[in-house]
Amino acid sequence: MPYKGPGKGYADVASHFRQQIQSGELAPGDTLPSVADIRAEFDVAAKTVSRALALLKSEGLVVARGALGTVVATSPMVITGADRIDRIARNGLRYAPGETSAGHQVMRRSVVDPQVCEALDLEPGDEVVIRIRTFRQGEKATSVAVSVYSVQATNEVPELADEGRMERYWGDIYTERTGREVVTGQRTARARQASQDELDALGIDAPQHVSVAVLVTSQTFHDESGPLAYWEDVYAPGTHMPIPG
Repeated sequence: MPYKGPGKGYADVASHFRQQIQSGELAPGDTLPSVADIRAEFDVAAKTVSRALALLKSEGLVVARGALGTVVATSPMVITGADRIDRIARNGLRYAPGETSAGHQVMRRSVVDPQVCEALDLEPGDEVVIRIRTFRQGEKATSVAVSVYSVQATNEVPELADEGRMERYWGDIYTERTGREVVTGQRTARARQASQDELDALGIDAPQHVSVAVLVTSQTFHDESGPLAYWEDVYAPGTHMPIPG
């Protein structure tokens, strides 16, 4: 179906393919349609297509492969846990093609981290459930995801404390059982020194006296009664991630 969005131009064409790459509909190595096919689909000039592809190349999302045309780069952007929720809702894909997760851990712990205590409105020593996994693209570890759940969340969704992967987004289960909507808070990002556990999970071999900086994004989930969960994603150095516009 031809693209008929307002303000149609090279940015709109680029946005269409960027979203397909971020959602996993286009996998690393997949070939984009030919210039002629893109022109026909979007009803734009060849120059518009060229500018759109140049923008995607500058973002590291696609590369030119001569006679093969333009293909999705082998290391596309890595998305955050919250963006995964949107992707699952949009197309049912939990992972992008070629993406896997490993190192799954589920544990009950007494929370001591001041940032987590503040985010979940907890006192030091309160019990939480922590879920950890490492996302990989091919052989490369791209991020470590840490999810912390309050007692209120785990009382309603006890599956959160079970070993293994959750088959569904926990917030949907919580809403079904309580009738209360789970809302995502503002996503924030910061740089900090990686812990040794994070370096091990990301496969980074650095001398103990060397500090390795990582980008960390965090987000809190809550319902009308208060905070329920705190998610943190730690990205390997050199990883590209989208920033909401």
